[in-house]
Amino acid sequence: MPSRNRRNQPKNKLSRQMGENIWGRENCPTNVRTYGPGQHGPKGVRRRSDYGVQLREKQKLKGYYGNIGEKQFRNIFKEAAASKGDTSENLLVLLESRLDAIVYRSNFVPTVFAARQFINHKHVKVNGSVVNISSYKCKPGDEIQVKEKSRSFPFVIDSVQKLERDLPEYINLDVKEFKVTYIRYPSSDEIPYPTMMSPGSVVEFYSR
Repeated sequence: MPSRNRRNQPKNKLSRQMGENIWGRENCPTNVRTYGPGQHGPKGVRRRSDYGVQLREKQKLKGYYGNIGEKQFRNIFKEAAASKGDTSENLLVLLESRLDAIVYRSNFVPTVFAARQFINHKHVKVNGSVVNISSYKCKPGDEIQVKEKSRSFPFVIDSVQKLERDLPEYINLDVKEFKVTYIRYPSSDEIPYPTMMSPGSVVEFYSR
């Protein structure tokens, strides 16, 4: 696994670009500076066009889930648009159902980037079988568990002990077994984003 400093680089860069503490981390540089790079305080903030707002919200949402690649993110949107119901709600459900998102929500790892590597290195089981695809789509009732020999990693122990993020109601955690159950698909208002997300703007961006 990468060092803490290397894990911090991608998320700090994105937070600076957005001018927001996207993951709610205590050591985020935007906790000190509340404006984006190249801007000279609040007076440097320019009014964005509708397209600019939509683009920014898309970048923020796909960045929050670990800087998902544009092609993959567009395919997730297409699946959301093709499903019954509200497209923006469907989009968030698909993102929250990713294995890396659930591992991150469960506080088994410190960041969503670490969750992706943790899964890729075969440290996570779904319903008793190892899954090494971070984008694996979990379903209600699925049990996600850290492999026994992987539970002693210092960053795993530290993350579980700190429990930095609130556990949402749609995930049930068994700390002793390093296991969570994905109880049900979430609604948008119960997803614990530390900053405001606007999936509707993402839908508008791809619907242009």
